[in-house]
Amino acid sequence: MKRILILGAGNAQIDAIEYCKAHGYEVVGCSYTTVDCGIPHLDIFEQVDIKSVEGVVALAQKYGVSAIYSIGSDLAMPTVMMASTQLGLPHFITAETAEICHSKGKMRETLGGSFEGNAAYMVCGTLEEALRYTGFPAMMKPVDSQGQRGCFKVESPEDIKAHFAASLDYSFEGKVIIEQYIDGPEVSVNAYMQDGKMKFALVSDRYAFDELPGGIIKEHRVPSSFADEKAQAKTVDLAARVAAKIGINNGPCYFQIKLRDGREPVIIEVTPRLDGCHMWNLIKHYCGADLLDACFRHLLEGESVLDEDYSFPKEEYSLEFMSKEPNTTFAGSDFDIEGAEYVCYYYNDGDRVLRINGYMEKCGYVIRKTGRIL
Repeated sequence: MKRILILGAGNAQIDAIEYCKAHGYEVVGCSYTTVDCGIPHLDIFEQVDIKSVEGVVALAQKYGVSAIYSIGSDLAMPTVMMASTQLGLPHFITAETAEICHSKGKMRETLGGSFEGNAAYMVCGTLEEALRYTGFPAMMKPVDSQGQRGCFKVESPEDIKAHFAASLDYSFEGKVIIEQYIDGPEVSVNAYMQDGKMKFALVSDRYAFDELPGGIIKEHRVPSSFADEKAQAKTVDLAARVAAKIGINNGPCYFQIKLRDGREPVIIEVTPRLDGCHMWNLIKHYCGADLLDACFRHLLEGESVLDEDYSFPKEEYSLEFMSKEPNTTFAGSDFDIEGAEYVCYYYNDGDRVLRINGYMEKCGYVIRKTGRIL
């Protein structure tokens, strides 16, 4: 029996688990907790922290897996690459590149001050260091967290004082990064690399809860209406240059980008994986490109992927998250699914919504046409 080890068992991993099972793999999974919603979908589960390279290597050896992978988890990617390298298993990038992507400070430093599309920043480990920052407004966030945890917009030293401890609390490294605030809409680029070539790239719009800190996402839309044709070309060019600079030569990659004044792209984050928002599913509905399938065929079989030219329709599609406050009760009837092409619930009716970002938690998602022609 062919086996694959998936690190983490949250909602994003269910996509990977179900794909691998459908293609004949027995799926082994691990997590630091035993309550992840993806655990019932696994064939084998063991409680192992995904940050533990030693633990993951031992688990992979125990079950004789053919590959190790993860979706939607920045924490997992360095472990995936280090463990795969040690065991001689297929992998897309080096562990060093995974670490650069995982640490916002290392990413900024690797790109360098002269890199077009980088932003001014400062990494600090103490409040005293943070209070030296003067380039307000800015975003303060942990250098190595994900999912908008511990992110705050700061407009004064008083704001830094008010939020520094909360931001630092989410950092495994014990550091925060303060970055120049970019005024403009936020877009994403979902891309795929093979042998140093960007085989696919699509710009999408990100809609966040304006009333909540840290850019907590509520919806994605394609094609982009935030970026005109010229801005989209610049955005894809920035993504390609970032990938080349930090060494993402193979596999999926996901870029969060702000458009300064709606025109000039500035990189916010890059990660060498499929995103955690099921964008592969939105993209598949929109234009037929299947990034999830491409990822696993490339990883497991070494195949050439995404060779065809995809046409991007003018008809707008959206992926809308069903969101509720943490520790509330989930009910599917609370959400509008009329006209949906695809619906996914993370919870069953009556379940308690878990606390993850602490403000507004994803409870499922809906894919549909919006009715707009762009």
